[in-house]
Amino acid sequence: MFQSLCKAILKLSGWTIDGRLPEAPQYIAIVGPHTSNWDFIVGVLARGALGQKIHFLGKHQLFIPPWGWLFRAIGGTPVDRRKSNNLVDAAAQLFQQDPNFKLALAPEGTRSPVKRWKTGFYHIATKAQVPIVTVALDFAGKRVVIPEAISVTGDIDKEMAQILDFYRTIKGRHAKAIPDYHA
Repeated sequence: MFQSLCKAILKLSGWTIDGRLPEAPQYIAIVGPHTSNWDFIVGVLARGALGQKIHFLGKHQLFIPPWGWLFRAIGGTPVDRRKSNNLVDAAAQLFQQDPNFKLALAPEGTRSPVKRWKTGFYHIATKAQVPIVTVALDFAGKRVVIPEAISVTGDIDKEMAQILDFYRTIKGRHAKAIPDYHA
């Protein structure tokens, strides 16, 4: 029922999904460009329409009353960005504990312009030995774009360039430059 509802809402609002998620039991999905609070809503609707249980990490402030229960219920885990956490190891452990674990992240970490994308998602994928799925929210065409998954080889320079080049073809809700990768 939830899947049908999400499909209907996307259709009524003019959004389409181009591509599909991999059949793999585990992966890390990176969603971008992150320019608006609407990104989360469109992302949750797309996830629901695709019928996937994909977990996400969010800033801890989202998980306080009155909405905290809702974010946890839809697969969220709070992250306190004020503290130094070993998030890569913790996320890799989640993959080890659940053979069907899928995780979505916004690699920019913020809606604000950034000079460098965070690479934690890449290190999680490497450590957990799972593919990276790039998911783009193209507000110009009202499309959720999902190309083929990327099998991580450890060549972060090459693969980050490929990922960033893909996102440069996408128009977020608000204009935002996609920076070059700097090791």
